[in-house]
Amino acid sequence: MRILLLLALLTSPAFAGWKPLFNGKDMTGWKQVGWPGFTAENGTLKTGGGMGLLYFQPAAFGDTTIRIVFKTSGERGNSGVVIRMPDPPKDAWYGVHNGYEVQIEGGGDDWHCTGAIYSISKVTARNQKSAGEWNTMEIELKGDVTKVKLNGKLVNEYKEGQAVPERKQWYKPVRGPRANKGYIGIQNHDANSIVYFKEISVKE
Repeated sequence: MRILLLLALLTSPAFAGWKPLFNGKDMTGWKQVGWPGFTAENGTLKTGGGMGLLYFQPAAFGDTTIRIVFKTSGERGNSGVVIRMPDPPKDAWYGVHNGYEVQIEGGGDDWHCTGAIYSISKVTARNQKSAGEWNTMEIELKGDVTKVKLNGKLVNEYKEGQAVPERKQWYKPVRGPRANKGYIGIQNHDANSIVYFKEISVKE
């Protein structure tokens, strides 16, 4: 019943434009795989524990823009937004190897910091705010192009077929094209990385 109500909300004319996937109260419509670390707390989704993935279960998305409003509790705060998953994930690593992870990470090099497509496409700029401040990330999916804006600044643009670094470790993403339509998720990485999400919306 809750999922049906959420789907009705997404298609309501009152929400023309941006459509919220997170209702600000609980995890209705979302499913956890891997470590069940996410909790709904004070109007946010909060990460916790080990490696896991919370994904939006009712629908997959094609050409769309995803808006994420998040903050980290520390200067690093490892997490990510997982996109272009062709099927509902069965484990925490499915999105890394079958979709793309748009990184949330205050530290790290240009391939692994906020706005990077993890190990695939590095950022061209950095624009993350300090720990404890809210950031707005917009991820535009259009055909085989992925663009990432952070706090209004374009920090990454990737087109399928661009040269990517050699894969050297098992946990790095499997190389290859991704689906043009897929599921959306957010990652909890480890117990020391606390990230809060207060908005997850899409505009198709």
